[in-house]
Amino acid sequence: MQRLWPDAAQPVARSVTRTVAAPLILTAELPGRMQARLDSVRLLHYPGATAPAHLTLFRHLPGPQAHDLVRDLRRLLAETPAPDARIEGLSRLDGVLAAAVSSPALEALRLRLADWWAPLLVPADRSLPPLHVTLSARLSHSAIRALETALAPELPRERFIPRSLLLWQHDALRWTRLVRLAFRH
Repeated sequence: MQRLWPDAAQPVARSVTRTVAAPLILTAELPGRMQARLDSVRLLHYPGATAPAHLTLFRHLPGPQAHDLVRDLRRLLAETPAPDARIEGLSRLDGVLAAAVSSPALEALRLRLADWWAPLLVPADRSLPPLHVTLSARLSHSAIRALETALAPELPRERFIPRSLLLWQHDALRWTRLVRLAFRH
């Protein structure tokens, strides 16, 4: 699973330098240890996953508008401090098990972006589901209950601070990180 993420030493662009056709995903960056722990859980319980664990804000932004999206994000993040967030435990969402995330500041940021980008959003991004990190593939009710019981002790409630947002291009096989955008320091 780790191989799907770009190498940590690889430079990340500060802007999008080419036209992007594929859809884009906007995620909040997870701290390193948390990323590794959630990736290991996801690897065990999500066979065939094409991406590591991630905290998605928008999952299908239009690639051709990448330059405009990055401009909007830079403007907003320049005035926005890194938000507090917290893993609140496990949650069942549409037949999958997820780490539930609470962050009023991140939710407010997502609502503001959704307002700005309303004409660009697909229905799934307009509905703004609860913040979460998906940990399993779709499961039966009994399997999800069993997994929830097994994982609950391993997933403590934990505070974290996403230091940046990541914009990804995605296709059926992999994700490519296009740009990392830091919150105000």
